[in-house]
Amino acid sequence: MTEENKYLIIKKLVETNGNKKRAAVALDLSERQIYRLKKGVKAEGAAFFVHKNTNNKPSHTLDDDFKQKIIRFKNSDDYKGANFSHSKDLIWDKYKIYSALI
Repeated sequence: MTEENKYLIIKKLVETNGNKKRAAVALDLSERQIYRLKKGVKAEGAAFFVHKNTNNKPSHTLDDDFKQKIIRFKNSDDYKGANFSHSKDLIWDKYKIYSALI
């Protein structure tokens, strides 16, 4: 079931003060979850169903320029024929780029 369908069911429940058990069955959730969703929809509306981490990069994500730099190193003639592990060691030796990041 999509988040939009969940929202529509909970919105109708809020508007009509409908049957929570029926909504729980329709959404395949517990009544406790229905209370949580109902409270969230009352407070935030449809935005409640959007994951709070949407459009945020993880803190350990490598920057795109850094990725391109490593790809350029790997594709250069210095690393021709080297496997992934060996090229990682060579990049560390030459550029002191920490090998766990690669």
